[in-house]
Amino acid sequence: MKNTIIQFNMKSIFSLVALACSLVFFSCNSKSEAEKIVNKSIEAHGGKAYENSKIEFEFRDIHYTILKTSDRFEYIREFEDSTGFVKDVLNNSGFIRTVNDTKIDTLSEEWIGKYTRSVNSVAYFAYLPYGLNDPAAIKTYLGLTEIKGEEYHLIKVNFAQEGGGEDFEDEFLYWIGKDDFLMDYMAYSYLTDGGGVRMRSVSSVKDVGGIRFQNYLNLKPEVEKTPVDSMQSYYLAGKLEVLSEINLENIKVVELKK
Repeated sequence: MKNTIIQFNMKSIFSLVALACSLVFFSCNSKSEAEKIVNKSIEAHGGKAYENSKIEFEFRDIHYTILKTSDRFEYIREFEDSTGFVKDVLNNSGFIRTVNDTKIDTLSEEWIGKYTRSVNSVAYFAYLPYGLNDPAAIKTYLGLTEIKGEEYHLIKVNFAQEGGGEDFEDEFLYWIGKDDFLMDYMAYSYLTDGGGVRMRSVSSVKDVGGIRFQNYLNLKPEVEKTPVDSMQSYYLAGKLEVLSEINLENIKVVELKK
């Protein structure tokens, strides 16, 4: 009886080891496939032009200047309010706010965090899909799916805690065209300000300086706690409402000097 039990346990162990190996292989293969698709999507949207350019645009009456290369970044937003001319600068060194060219040293950590997230969010979405190759981005290939008769590669993106920013727990889904590798839809869940979930669909496109810029309809479900994985089925069923429009205006692309 003991020998029988030992043989059974050994078989169980071998089965578990085989299962573990197959899961590791699937995970690695999924990441590899996701990486390939994202690289092709980046190429389809602008490729090297992202790394060799400084981008300027207006979003909701605020002027943004975005620079992002493989080793450095600088995001600037400028606007006027009741305090005067405000300039926020977020780069590798941190965040700085000036008002009428005077640095504000009295900002609390809470407000620095809010301003940082706000600036970073606009830059992140404006640079998609280029930002999906950030070191902290963990990409997983979920297979092919279909929206309105078109086939898409579905990519899930999470972020590592280290290097993933304060919102590293947010989850993202990207629908990338099977044949043209263009990113037509995205969805994401977030935890800040009580949390929620959104989906975006491309509403218009403009090519400037070799980079494809996309405007979006910003969609939301009736229930904010809807799982992000359900957003495609909600979209196809007409259960998402238009919350706002995401439009970049007066876009300029300046090629950087080498």
